Amino acid sequence: MKHFVFTLIIGGLLNFTISCKGQKESTDFKIELGEVALKSKFVSDTMSIWGGSIVKGDDGLYHMFYSRWKKELGWAWVTHSEIAHSVSESLFGTFKFKDVALPIRGAEFWDGLCTHNPTIHKYDNKYYLYYMGNTGDGVVTGEPGKIKLNVSHRNGQRIGVAVADNPSGPWERLDTPIIDVTNDDNALDALMTSNPSITQKPDGTYLMVYKAVGKKKPGKFGGPVVHCVATSKSPTGPFVKYNKPVFLAKGYDFPAEDPFIWYQDGKFRAILKDMHGAFTDAGQALVLFESVDGFDWTLSKNALVSTLQIKWEDGTVQKVDHLERPQIYIENGKPIALVCASDIKDENGVLHSFNVQIPIKVTKEERK
Repeated sequence: MKHFVFTLIIGGLLNFTISCKGQKESTDFKIELGEVALKSKFVSDTMSIWGGSIVKGDDGLYHMFYSRWKKELGWAWVTHSEIAHSVSESLFGTFKFKDVALPIRGAEFWDGLCTHNPTIHKYDNKYYLYYMGNTGDGVVTGEPGKIKLNVSHRNGQRIGVAVADNPSGPWERLDTPIIDVTNDDNALDALMTSNPSITQKPDGTYLMVYKAVGKKKPGKFGGPVVHCVATSKSPTGPFVKYNKPVFLAKGYDFPAEDPFIWYQDGKFRAILKDMHGAFTDAGQALVLFESVDGFDWTLSKNALVSTLQIKWEDGTVQKVDHLERPQIYIENGKPIALVCASDIKDENGVLHSFNVQIPIKVTKEERK
């Protein structure tokens, strides 16, 4: 027999659940991916491409912000990435490079040598470009296929935001991060902060989820690697941190990566990379989480979004080494595309990266 569940809220303070037999209980949110047009692959012969985020401007064009660095440097994202800007008349491409939105501005600035992993949003007629920035010695060591992660740059990662009236800029960058490390060796984010994702809550305030590294584990790279939550009344902060990690999995020190959050159908949603198959039996994959309040997250019933493959419109299925930085493009409250970074390795072990826009369809299955 079907049954029905609803929540009664009294005065905004008390809530409880009532169950009545003979009715539907609820629906289950599900994301289905479509076939990808060849023109939706954004790639360069000379630059490594990574982590695209798209917004539609008042000019009717689609503006993609993404990370890039010279291919000849190898996988040098942590030292030489810059956030660039491309445009297209269609969400699904073809996108063409326009300019560098957040260029190098000097090692003396907290984000002076590297800007990376952007996410773009429009709030109250202004555009907010959130990103990770760092500075350091600017040194790349290792061969193109075997780059060593520069410790000074990696541990110097912080979260910032740039603001503009137009997606073509000019962008106003801040002199300080909006999410800095916490000055406490026991804090979740005592060593570094990066990879922000943000959404506006129904009450008009803002919820951010970000990657953090602490100092509890020995060694120069610290640990554990977790994700944290922070809230603000303004898109530029100040943000109040919530001292509890999210997207955890028992037995895994670094289970999740790159969460993208948004609010839809009465819940906060998150799509993220399952680093080790901690959440499904599919191994490394993109998976879906949900939350009522944005602080406590649970794996969705229809958790699996995609394994490491891309289905092209010509019928081919391409296996890829990574499918990362998932970001949902939403227009008029409807998710339309999943924007991802991907790459494949050549015979020398060198990664060749690109961004891709994948059509999506959201369905709602009735739970019996």
